[in-house]
Amino acid sequence: MRWWYVYIITNKRYGTLYIWVTNNLIRRISEHKDKINSWFSYKYGLKSLVYYEKYYKIWDAIQREKKLKNWHRERKMNLIESINKDWKDLSYDI
Repeated sequence: MRWWYVYIITNKRYGTLYIWVTNNLIRRISEHKDKINSWFSYKYGLKSLVYYEKYYKIWDAIQREKKLKNWHRERKMNLIESINKDWKDLSYDI
């Protein structure tokens, strides 16, 4: 069974946010941390996984990603803080 993830990474609390979809969250976050395959995360120093959601269908994940990208910044920050009040790097827990 393959899962899809919508995730948000940042460089610091209330910093730049990057939202994307992947089918391998551990590998993708490692790539961000190692500055591989993402010029945007490299440019802004985005390394901390602060939020993610899991989906069975790619279409559902893509729809959610698009929805989140259209939200205002404050709403995105509230979403992150709903599960990660301290903006802790969740990559160490997965």
